[in-house]
Amino acid sequence: MDNRLKVIGAALVMLVMSGCASMSSEECVATDWSAIGYEDGARGYTTDRFSVHRKACAKHGITANFGSYQNGRDQGLVEYCQPGRGFNVGTSGGRYYGVCPANLEANFVDAYNVGHQLYTLRSNVNYANSAISAKEHELRSTEDAMLHAEAALIDRETTTEQRIILLAELKNLSEDTGRLEAEIRDLYEQRAQYQVELDAYQASVADYGY
Repeated sequence: MDNRLKVIGAALVMLVMSGCASMSSEECVATDWSAIGYEDGARGYTTDRFSVHRKACAKHGITANFGSYQNGRDQGLVEYCQPGRGFNVGTSGGRYYGVCPANLEANFVDAYNVGHQLYTLRSNVNYANSAISAKEHELRSTEDAMLHAEAALIDRETTTEQRIILLAELKNLSEDTGRLEAEIRDLYEQRAQYQVELDAYQASVADYGY
């Protein structure tokens, strides 16, 4: 493959990856379809990806070379369908679309499942952290509202009718405070449990060598 074709092929990959639907007829004519297939395979794309390329070139009356594309994609899949890549896809929360050949799929899927479980456990901890942060913010807002209500309650200019309303409001705010404090305690306990599960799993994953 000469340098000109390599540059054009790389440019086409960038266009497709960025979602750009525009592709010149020159790019379609000169594209190394084997190189495009390799890049798509190395990224774990299904053959549906070829339809994107085909439609782009069909607009210019040019037929994409599926045979060359598929040969390149098969080679790219060998790179993609390695256990280390499967683990990385899993830990990033990515999806596996069943593209790996039979002789590579079992080890890839095993590694992917290990990585995805790690992703799930990390997500649990992150969820608990976010929930705690949100509840603590809500608690602070409720406590501020109570302070304002208490200040208004003892204000000399507050009428009897307003004090009745404020007392009812304080009662509700006090109940909200108790509820939020209980929910926050539960979330801290939940996060601690999630963290224990994550730490134990991370320790076991280290033995896999991914």
